[in-house]
Amino acid sequence: MRIAINASAELMHADVGRLKEHAAAAAEDGFSGWWLAQTGLIDALTVFPAVADAAPGIEFGTAVIPTFPRHPTMLAGQALTTQAVLGDRSLVLGIGLSHKPVIEEYLGMSFDKPIRHLIDYLEVLMPILADGHADYDGEAFTAHIESARPTDRAPSVMVAALGEQALRVTGRRTDGTILWMVGPRTIENHIRPRLTEAAAEADRSEPRIVCSLPVCVTDEAEAVRDAASQIFSIYGELPSYRAMLDREGVEHPGEVAVIGSEAEVTAQIADLEQAGTTDFAALEFGRSADEFARTRALLKSLL
Repeated sequence: MRIAINASAELMHADVGRLKEHAAAAAEDGFSGWWLAQTGLIDALTVFPAVADAAPGIEFGTAVIPTFPRHPTMLAGQALTTQAVLGDRSLVLGIGLSHKPVIEEYLGMSFDKPIRHLIDYLEVLMPILADGHADYDGEAFTAHIESARPTDRAPSVMVAALGEQALRVTGRRTDGTILWMVGPRTIENHIRPRLTEAAAEADRSEPRIVCSLPVCVTDEAEAVRDAASQIFSIYGELPSYRAMLDREGVEHPGEVAVIGSEAEVTAQIADLEQAGTTDFAALEFGRSADEFARTRALLKSLL
């Protein structure tokens, strides 16, 4: 299992220079990837070329870009341009549906038929990435386009899929799924079997399962779990994440966070690997500089 860093908590500072330093440290420490969410007013794909020279060798991935605000032709062009600038560097275009309250209340858009939306999105996005051509009339998206691409190297595409239908679409059409707030029991019994079965039916290779969770090495596990549950409380309320927590048999988000002593955190990460996780993207979490330092040291020891 590859160990990567999820830098999304850094977005609260809205500072590209700080992100560059964070990516450089992750690359220097030997992590496999550096993942960044699309939230707020920092564009994740634009960040990667800006920090690439400072972070040699590391894979870049979006975790994730919401699909509703961006037409797939526009996102394809942006992703291909980013890949062209990165050259031979590995880029994962992670996308997701987001959530009905976000799309309808914040953006004023309809969240009707999200699976139809996802299918149509991929039917446009994937062929443009592959050869610059799309000829598709869909219910949610239509595209008739043929254009020269800035690079022949198409980025890998992955989807933040949690529900059964989304997992089947993802397994049949993309390289895997990117998870957040999903524990090992749910990965083993729900995510992995549905995703791999769909990939096999479509004669695709074994899909990647990128699991991202808050991680903290601490001597006060109960207090840190309580803090995590409060900070990440929204994920206990949004329906798709609530369903995953229920599958895991827990009440609060902090209960799936990877928290404890060095030995306990190591064991919890091993459980995720055993469940089927191919890539673990740690979102470092803590209440003190000491907890952050211990967490980074432990993660480095697992490389």
